Amino acid sequence: MRELVRTNDPVLISFLESLLEEAEIPHLVADGNMSILEGSLAMIPRRVLVVDDHETEARRLLINAGLEKELRPVEGGPL
Repeated sequence: MRELVRTNDPVLISFLESLLEEAEIPHLVADGNMSILEGSLAMIPRRVLVVDDHETEARRLLINAGLEKELRPVEGGPL
């Protein structure tokens, strides 16, 4: 899986999940249960991951939604 976004913003995560689900792009929000360990302070960022084969499609979707500033760098170079 590839990391697309890392954020503490629950609204952004919800929006990303909605976009990815609507586009039928398999994804996972990692570290969502870490709030139990940190005391719900939102200090540990959540990571939105997509299946490797859908990374390019997911990045284009987020760019088209105006979220290019939220994207993590591409491993191995530009998109």
